[in-house]
Amino acid sequence: MTQAKPASTLVDTGEGRSNIASIQNLAKRYKHNGPLIIDNLNLEIQSGEFVALVGASGCGKSTLLNILSGLDTQSSGQVTLGAEAALLFQEHALLPWLTAGKNVELALKLIGVPRAERRAKAQELLELVHLPHAYDLRPHELSGGMRQRVAIARALAQGRKFLLMDEPFAALDAITRDLLHEELIRIWEETGLTVLFVTHNVREAVRLGQRVILMSSRPGRIINEWQVQGEEHRRIESPIVSQLSLEITEELRKEIKRHG
Repeated sequence: MTQAKPASTLVDTGEGRSNIASIQNLAKRYKHNGPLIIDNLNLEIQSGEFVALVGASGCGKSTLLNILSGLDTQSSGQVTLGAEAALLFQEHALLPWLTAGKNVELALKLIGVPRAERRAKAQELLELVHLPHAYDLRPHELSGGMRQRVAIARALAQGRKFLLMDEPFAALDAITRDLLHEELIRIWEETGLTVLFVTHNVREAVRLGQRVILMSSRPGRIINEWQVQGEEHRRIESPIVSQLSLEITEELRKEIKRHG
């Protein structure tokens, strides 16, 4: 008998370090009796936490984000959220005919912010991502890193406390990516956001995350996790990043070899 697909549940988990996401026995397949993409995945994420998620290509990382954001539904299992989530993709997906400010205003419009208030709020969000003079610039006038900052401002404009990031810096050069790492940590600390950050880059995961989660190859399950100890503001070249990255990479290699 086919099991009904349960919807994600949104509940008020209250203040403090309560769970903003509780995922229990999650499974996902795209066709009836098709192969499992995710199977028996269990994960708890606390409010205000920065969690980095790594795993081989095709292990279900992006599928998990889609389920958490409401773009997709699980085949079975339970997802309980303490706040609605905003999803930020690798591609900035800014509308090219709108300025940076108007792209942010569009998100404000969709959540019902009155027209008279949108420009000031959009400008405030652009200032938060250190782009105070970008309001009237169109995407083609911005660098790749600046476009991604506008995309972050647009995601924040949705007013959601849970930010899902699907390899948002993968297409950027190393220096720009490192600068955006610093910006993201600053924004996270200033806003109290909860972040679930998906990446293929283990060093990036250790550089950013308070906790690094490793998923198995398909079907995706949580197979290990690491609490990142040490410096509060880590650099990509920090010894703790290098040491822990080697350990996690070795586990990832074993998992990839195990599944061919």
